[in-house]
Amino acid sequence: MKKQLLSVVLLISTAAIAQKQVPIEKFAKTISPKELKAKLKVVASAEMEGRETATPGQKRAATYIENFFKKIGLEPGAADGKYQMTYPVYQDSLINASFQINNRNLLLGKDYELAANSLNNGNWNSQSIVFAGYGSTDSINNDFKNLDIKDKWVLLLEGLPAGIQAKGSPFRINGMKASYARSKGALGVIFISSKLPKGLAEDPKGNMYLKKMNTKPFPVIYINGNTAASILNSADTALSALSRVAKKDYNTASSLSVTATTINLESSNVLGVLPGTDKKGEYLFITGHYDHLGKKGDVIYYGADDDGSGTVSVMQIAQAFVNAKKKGYGPRRTIVFMTVSGEEKGLWGSEYFSEHPTVPLDSVSADLNVDMDGRIDTERKTADSLNYIYVIGHDKLSSELQPINEGANNKYTQLVLDYKFDDPKDPNRIYYRSDHYNFAKKGVPILFFYDGMLKADYHQPTDTVDKINFDLMSKRAKMIFFTGWDIANRDALLKRDIPLK
Repeated sequence: MKKQLLSVVLLISTAAIAQKQVPIEKFAKTISPKELKAKLKVVASAEMEGRETATPGQKRAATYIENFFKKIGLEPGAADGKYQMTYPVYQDSLINASFQINNRNLLLGKDYELAANSLNNGNWNSQSIVFAGYGSTDSINNDFKNLDIKDKWVLLLEGLPAGIQAKGSPFRINGMKASYARSKGALGVIFISSKLPKGLAEDPKGNMYLKKMNTKPFPVIYINGNTAASILNSADTALSALSRVAKKDYNTASSLSVTATTINLESSNVLGVLPGTDKKGEYLFITGHYDHLGKKGDVIYYGADDDGSGTVSVMQIAQAFVNAKKKGYGPRRTIVFMTVSGEEKGLWGSEYFSEHPTVPLDSVSADLNVDMDGRIDTERKTADSLNYIYVIGHDKLSSELQPINEGANNKYTQLVLDYKFDDPKDPNRIYYRSDHYNFAKKGVPILFFYDGMLKADYHQPTDTVDKINFDLMSKRAKMIFFTGWDIANRDALLKRDIPLK
């Protein structure tokens, strides 16, 4: 009996010593600048065509990620033994449109253009077009004052009046102007544009959407200065001259007719699973979005930082955990590595997953989300400020997130963890703008790692691989690996002791 007890004690002691001596830093070495760069050169290549959701480029990227997950030995995480969780996407496509003003037929693409979100079957007829200037509604200059716009077209100038600072004014954005007119019962909005946007005359496909909204259609049209001048009885077609025309109802007959159809498309999230050991029924998610903005004409939006960087970080972190398991140091909890699409469209892929989860979300300890970890914020000017990562969510949902993350960072990577985007007063509202938020809404504790690149090259074709700081990116991804290691191997799920606000 004593001999057996001694054996058990020795076994426990040996296990405890072995746990303390896990060569975790050795496994992290695979998250190297070389490996990250090699993968990013594929994900953000011209072949992927910007990876727009539900396009061939996005599907090629999904296949690349899936093949990597297979190669390193991750198990499929979607239904029916598949790596890709597919979800439906819809897109309206224009069949025919006609627009008349005072019985004069206007030519699509020359005289007017339909907004891409205005592809709804229907007819919109009115005897009134109300001109409301720039559509401002502030207390000093309310362009809608004394105007009756209910069930009438509203004619608006784009932008803001000369001398008005655009920054901070919501009415510099056409969408905000249209929303206000809609809220007041307008039939639709016609914007006067100095240059018609390239649109449905060139490509009949409209916006994609995840769910069809059961709302009343609200058409938005763009017209040129010549057409606007004919409505406003102005001899001058310049926008500056039109801005001085009286704001009133011009009693102009108009008729819009649209015929469109809906195309059924498909996109996917890619899930690779590393099963746990004694806590395999509990989970850690490590996520990033692999979609971007696609192409506009022949111009490719490469999305190297956004979020090619996060995508390949997830892939390389997965490799590190797999290598550890092969050496006998598998995680106690099951880890799901998930790269999602649809983020740029409105967090679609993660929303679909949160509504159709493959595992019980109350058994998920945390989601570590990586969305842009390859660049240096342009606001950081001094050399001593560059060794950083922004961490979002550290003070939300679980009081254990911050000490775990800071403990891992202090021990292994010594980055400056900057929490400025967690400030409730921060106008960027970053906490709500990436895929972790769909986990957070379900109560799952999250940490979101981000480089802060909101200015230079953000959502531009110039977001390319040559701009990435791979040494810093490697360090950041290693920090996420070390943080994930702690969460995957601790005794209990993270506490959910802070309500989501």
